[in-house]
Amino acid sequence: MAAVHDVPDDDRTRSLRERWLHTLAAVRGEVTTPDALPYADNLLARWAEPQRRYHTTDHLIAVLDHIDTLAAHAENPEAVRLAAWFHDAVYHPERSENEERSAAVAVRALTEAGVPADVTDEVARLVRLTLTHDPAPGDTNGEVLCDADLAILASEPEGYEAYTRAVREEYGFVPDDAFRAGRAAVLRQLLDLERLFHTPLGAARWEEPARANLNGELTHLGS
Repeated sequence: MAAVHDVPDDDRTRSLRERWLHTLAAVRGEVTTPDALPYADNLLARWAEPQRRYHTTDHLIAVLDHIDTLAAHAENPEAVRLAAWFHDAVYHPERSENEERSAAVAVRALTEAGVPADVTDEVARLVRLTLTHDPAPGDTNGEVLCDADLAILASEPEGYEAYTRAVREEYGFVPDDAFRAGRAAVLRQLLDLERLFHTPLGAARWEEPARANLNGELTHLGS
């Protein structure tokens, strides 16, 4: 799996590479080939693509950090961590099949890398789940990934404003009226969920501020 393009060799990138190597080693067991590093660099190159403003390595790091916080709730936290790496591996804001294409990248890469089929299948399922962020009751892996992915919604006002600004920049090709209508539909879809957060910690810590932020943004879009 060749890198899409070169990635910087800085402390931040080295830290992400180490996290990838640790996770892949945990699921591969005694399998040590092929070399795990090119897979990390391929993914890091994807996360650094120029069309991204929110779905960047900052988001990847945040999701991985939140998974670390929630890991005790997951049945297989390493599969959840792998799903985080792949959940936006393909991201083109003008397209609707990003999750499915990201899942396909995960299956291809993890199979080639020697990851057991059951783990690969679980990673692909989790990646697809980020389309709806609505895990079934008892799906602890899905609950952790979805909570980690949506934790940004519970940010302090300055952080939430930066998030919404970055999302708008990703959709810079969309006229203002169309963007407001589409964004409002997304916000309503989220608010219509019975629960935004499914882990005990996520529900206690993030549900209330996230709903406040979503309702505030929805009001602002309509003003």
